[in-house]
Amino acid sequence: MSLRLKMLRAAARAPSRLRDRTARVAAFLRSRMNPNGGFRGRASASDLYYAVFGLAGLAALRRPAAARPVRQYLETFGDGESLDFLHLACLARCWASLAREETTPKQRAARAARRRHLRDRLRAFRSADGGYNAVRGAPRATAYACFLALGAHQDLGTRAPVEPGLAGCLAALRTRDGAFANEPGEARGLTAPTAAAAVLLAELGRPVPPGVAEWLLARAHRDGGFAAAPSTPIPDLLSTAIALHALATLGAPVDGVRQPCLDFIDSLWSDEGGFRGHWADDAVDCEYTWYGLLALGHLDG
Repeated sequence: MSLRLKMLRAAARAPSRLRDRTARVAAFLRSRMNPNGGFRGRASASDLYYAVFGLAGLAALRRPAAARPVRQYLETFGDGESLDFLHLACLARCWASLAREETTPKQRAARAARRRHLRDRLRAFRSADGGYNAVRGAPRATAYACFLALGAHQDLGTRAPVEPGLAGCLAALRTRDGAFANEPGEARGLTAPTAAAAVLLAELGRPVPPGVAEWLLARAHRDGGFAAAPSTPIPDLLSTAIALHALATLGAPVDGVRQPCLDFIDSLWSDEGGFRGHWADDAVDCEYTWYGLLALGHLDG
């Protein structure tokens, strides 16, 4: 099962926590879909990045978006020739969400050609150490880019050329406190790279260094949620969701943080039907609503 489908399976458990709010979340996500088939971010224009979260959120709630307008929107990006690394990965993920809808011979042929083009464009972002970086020709990989690259290749149905070099480049990102950062030689780890590295290593069948689960659990805030770094004073929903996803991947129990995390997520709920990113954030969007679903899914138990 791909990285995308594992997260989707977890987020699909969120309705048991949302209960009667499930329909409001779905309505919020649908309200962020523009007439051209894209999803808006925090501005009114459609944004491919936010389309990933809008489509995933609706799929998790078993209320998928209409395929035809989404397909028409994705087709405007062609084979991704104008996109940077992040948006190439987003395009691959969005197309993967529509794979079951491509049933005609013409659609299947277009899908095969699209996969080849996107795969070739992604490979242009390989770093010299065998991983991936969002910057072309970079000497070192980042954990985030490696996570996106492996997920994108899975979404494209191709075995990633990243796999042989991933474990080695991730090892170079270990920090002196036993976690992971996005740059080598750092003293302190960060929650997002640590979670990404743990999930990647598990996905590749490689051992995750001892102490990583404990390091992630130590990022739990006393008032609920997880913080982005040891020095970050408040938690955020992105760090919470990805930390919980990594801990679930590692089989680490979260009973001790379950109720505070549920209270934290509830504090970010908006009557609009979505979730805010943190306590100082006044806006709701598709991205943080997806992270709310993912976090709630992992806390269902």
